Amino acid sequence: MKNLYDQFPHIITAEITLRKITASDVNSIFEIYSNEKLFLLSPGAAKKNKEAVANMIGHFERDFNKKKTIFLGITLNDNPDFVVGVAEIFDYDPKVNMATIGYRLNDKYWGKGIATKTVKAMTDYLFNDIGINRIQAFVMPENIKSLEVLRRNHYIEEGTIRQGHNWTGKGIVDLTLFSVLKEEYRV
Repeated sequence: MKNLYDQFPHIITAEITLRKITASDVNSIFEIYSNEKLFLLSPGAAKKNKEAVANMIGHFERDFNKKKTIFLGITLNDNPDFVVGVAEIFDYDPKVNMATIGYRLNDKYWGKGIATKTVKAMTDYLFNDIGINRIQAFVMPENIKSLEVLRRNHYIEEGTIRQGHNWTGKGIVDLTLFSVLKEEYRV
């Protein structure tokens, strides 16, 4: 098993690439993080200006170096310079050998299978390249589209954690917990 933070991931599939987010991505990242709609069913709040987003991008590198969170830009292979979404890998626990994933997609790209392909790419990477045993994701029960993305990737719904999480910008919320184990993962 490799350590998740030994090397920054660069994950390439037939249609999408998950790559490091750089300062040159500020415009496409701002398009995502300034959209109020993207924060209705996920933690956080929309950013008001590009300076805040540029600062946030600088923190992505710091969070990786602190072994806290990996933020990956989701790009389409036919336009690799434009980030259409952000994928996250966080809460890595080497003792349990598990990690948590998340994703946020520019709403102009909803309904095209990109989130499903992103979860598959992260899952394949974590199981096959890193050797993780358990991957989990938390979703607000009202976020039907995200629930379906995880189900399409063979994640198992473990149940709803009632009023068990304090999500930034949301307060105390219910979250549905999904997971998949390496031994049961089907491609």
